[in-house]
Order: sequence, then structure tokens, then C-alpha cells
Amino acid sequence: MVTQNDFVKSRLSMKRRILIVDDEEINRLMLGNILEDDYEVLLAADGSEALNVAKNEKQRLSLILLDLHMPVMDGYEFFEKVREDEALKDVPVIVLTSEKEAEVRSLKMGAADFIPKPYDIPEVIHTRIDRIIQLYEGRNIITATQFDTLTGLFNREYFCEYSTIFDQYYPEGSKELIALNINRFHVINAVHGREFGDRVLAAIGKTVKEYAGETKGLACRYSADQFYLYLNGEGNGEELYAAINNALNELLGNSDTRVRMGIYKEAEKEADISKRMELALLACNSTKQDPGRHISCYDEKIREKEHYDELLIHDLDKAIAEKQFKVFYQPKYGVQGEKPVLSSAEALIRWVHPELGMISPGKFIPLFENNGLIGKVDRYVWKEAAAQIAQWEKKYGIKIPVSVNVSRVDIMSEDLADELETIVKEAGIETADYYLEVTESAYTDNQADMISLVKGMKDKGFTIEMDDFGTGYSSLNMLNELPFDVLKLDMVFVRNIHKDERALKLVEFIMGIAKYLKVKVVAEGVEYKEQYEILKEMGCDVIQGYYFSKPVCAEDFEAFIKERTESEVQG
Repeated sequence: MVTQNDFVKSRLSMKRRILIVDDEEINRLMLGNILEDDYEVLLAADGSEALNVAKNEKQRLSLILLDLHMPVMDGYEFFEKVREDEALKDVPVIVLTSEKEAEVRSLKMGAADFIPKPYDIPEVIHTRIDRIIQLYEGRNIITATQFDTLTGLFNREYFCEYSTIFDQYYPEGSKELIALNINRFHVINAVHGREFGDRVLAAIGKTVKEYAGETKGLACRYSADQFYLYLNGEGNGEELYAAINNALNELLGNSDTRVRMGIYKEAEKEADISKRMELALLACNSTKQDPGRHISCYDEKIREKEHYDELLIHDLDKAIAEKQFKVFYQPKYGVQGEKPVLSSAEALIRWVHPELGMISPGKFIPLFENNGLIGKVDRYVWKEAAAQIAQWEKKYGIKIPVSVNVSRVDIMSEDLADELETIVKEAGIETADYYLEVTESAYTDNQADMISLVKGMKDKGFTIEMDDFGTGYSSLNMLNELPFDVLKLDMVFVRNIHKDERALKLVEFIMGIAKYLKVKVVAEGVEYKEQYEILKEMGCDVIQGYYFSKPVCAEDFEAFIKERTESEVQG
């Protein structure tokens, strides 16, 4: 196997290819004789011939030795054409001359060095050529590591480094840091493919790069669909936003895919660049709470939320140790019989904080998902729910399966299936009574890996529910490949089926898909009798929502179990 070190050694020992351009044959031959033992030498008699040779050999050309005074195309014109060619502009050029005036002009054009005529000291020629090739190859390697290959923007490390230098050059005046993110970029990859997604990123990168150039700022691609700009002074956020959306529209047509933008104005110099980037990103993410807003500036309101979030993160471990988290259960009813019958429940987390009171899961779940801490909360719920299933079975002699959420962070853990199986066995229950809810959007990110991981959980006997169906943009073909037992119809589709014909037809279509795939359907968010009756008539298997009950604590949930057991005795 060829290692990286082997490759480097072979590259260093390989003969470099040099192009000698001179209209005097004796000069060409003389230089060729001096260099041919150590270099692969190409010859050209004028600039026009040299340009053709250079274009044909651009992938391996290490250096050009250029005479300036030649017929057809002189060295100056050749130099200009080389510098205009993207593939050749970084090839170093050593000028062959003895004229001082020519040296100055060539330097201004970008010459790397000079070799004076006549060529009477071969050692000097060798030394100069070796030094320039090493210098430029080293520079190119450094340059290659600085930039993101897809967009041509700085990568994250160099962006941070150059931002510090930027502050030193511009110590006075305000600074502005802008964070950019693409809404639902995973959808573009899922629907159009990664190659098309790369074209979208390249188009945004080009727009960002042009804007940074116009404003004399810095720009980077930080991660897959996240970009930053650092400006000296204030930029025009609306102008940048419009330019990016124009680029998106050219590729996506009249799409609702848009960018989010967060701006940290008057960036505090005492905070390091990473902290400033974090604050700009907080402003960017705050736009998620308001669909009509696409640009947000970091302000006191966001600062307060930041402090609130930091408090929640700080208190997480203590909350788990003290059981401040409470698991509530929302009943699910099978509705295809004469009467609805309690069939299972969904475990839902609540946080009763000793100082802040009841904290909505809408506040802490997205926070912990974003910073990777959600796994701690999920594992708390998994163990509590498993223990509760066992307790109810022991107390009432009846099995009430419970659904628990498996987040996108958890799902990529290779030993997840084994971990869940251990939790179930330690609680003394069966995997068949433990339902795992996986959001549809999780399937669209890493489809092949997801299918393998979820199949592993199914093989252990777990029931897999696809949660939030209809919001993750799965293709119909992809649905046929995904391993799941139950399709959970998201509440946004149920909300208006009793008063909107289009909503009704859409749910009928989804029910048809489920019938074709031979999977059960759970409709969540059902509140009204009209919704219940429509779904029952359509053949929906299970209904969950306020029509039956809001989520309740474990003690209150027992009333539903008693109702079922009493009904079974009477029946």
C-alpha cells in the first residue's frame, strides 16, 4: 500500500519539468545541456510556441525560463497571457536578461527571479532554479491548505488566523461579523443529489467571495452550508442577501430555499474571533423563530437568551441527577374497532426547574440538539419509560407499549441498538413493547447508514415509527427502501382536514402510501371530533392528541389504563 510518506518521497525525487523560451538556438541548447541531468527540459523559440507548449504541459510544468526579446510574440506579451490563464498563472517565471530596465519591468509583472546572460556559472543557475521551484511549491502547498476547494474561500482555521491579523491592520473603527446559513440544505441534497448541492454551495461561495472583495473583507466556508464574513466597517446585509438569493434562484428557480443571516455589529475586539463568530451565529439562528425574518442583528434580547441557554446547559447534569426532568405520557388510541381502545403512549419530557419553574421542551430540546447534549436527556427518558412500562405491567397485568424519541444525534451511534436492548432487558420488558420514534428528516441526511442502523434495531425486535412524516422531504422511492413499521402523520397535515379540501386530499394520498407500504398510521395532533371521524373513516389505525388527552404524568395516565381494563372485564 502506498503511504503518504511514499508519495511525498516520490514527488521530491521526480524530475521537474522546465520550459526554456529563447529565440537563440545556441542559448536554448546551452541551458538545456546545463539542466538536462536534473530536470526534464522543454524548448520553445518564441512566445507563441511557448504558450502552446505551456498549455499542453500545464499539469506538470514547474518553471519557465523566459527570454524577453523574441519575434512573433515577445516575452512581455507571453508573460501577460500566462498571468491571465488560471492554470498557468502560478507557474514561476525566471527572466533571462542582462538589462537592468527589463529587470524592473519584469519584477512589476511578477517575475520570480533573473538569470543574467551569458550563462557562464552553471552552479548559480542550478541554485536559483532549485530555490525558486522549492519556494513556489511550498507556497502552493500552503495556499492549497488555506482554501476550501469547493468555494475558493478561506477554511475555518485560516479565516480565524487572518481575522486576528485583520484587526491589527485596522485597529480603529467598527467591525462587522456576518454568519450565513442555508435553510434546509439537506433537502437540496436529498432531492437533487450531492453534486447539485455542491453547485449551490459553489454559487453562494462565489457571491460571498465577490462581496468580500468589494468590501475589502474576509470570508470563509466554515462547514457544509455555513459561511462567515468579517468586514472593516458596516456592510449592507440586504444587498448581500439579495445577491445570494439571486444566485440561488438561477439554480433552483422560484424556490423557497433561502439563507439566514446573523450580524454582529461593533464586534468587540476583546472577545476572540471564535466568540464573535458564535455571537453572529446566535443572531443567525434566532431567525428560525420568525419565518418572515431573514436577517437578525445580535442585540440585548439575543444576549439574554444566550445567558438563559448557558444556564440550562450548566444545570443539565444536576437536573438529571435530581430527577428534575419528568416524563409525561400522551395516550394513543386504536380506533378501528367499535370503540377507541388505549393501545400505547408516547413519552414526552418536561423540565421542572427549581428556580425557573416549568421549562417548555421547545426551549431546551433544540438547544441540547444543537450542542450535542440531547443524548443525555434521551437516555434519561429511555430508562424512565422502560421502567414505567414494567411498573404498569406489574400493577395492572397489562402491557402498554411506549414510544420514545431517538434524536438525529443518537441515531448515528453504532452501538445504539445494543444500548437500547440493554435498557429494555434491565427493566424486564420486551423489545416489542418499546417503540422507537425516528424523525423522517434523519433518514434524508445519511440514507445508507441510517437504513443499516435502523434495520439493526428492527432485527432486535423494536418497533420503528417514522415521526413527523411529511416534513422531511423523503422521495417516494426512498420511502420504499426505509425500514419502519409505523408512519406518524404530522399534526400540520391533520390540523385543517375538517375544513380544507386540499388538506383532506393530501391526507388521503398519504394514507394510500401507507396502505401500499403495508404500515400502520398514527395521526398526531387530533383535537376535534370532526378530525377523528374523518381519520377513522379513512382507515387510520391509531389517533393521538388532545381529542383524547394532553400529555399527563405517569400517575394520571393510570386512569386510562384502568378504563381499558374495566372495559375489557365488562366486555
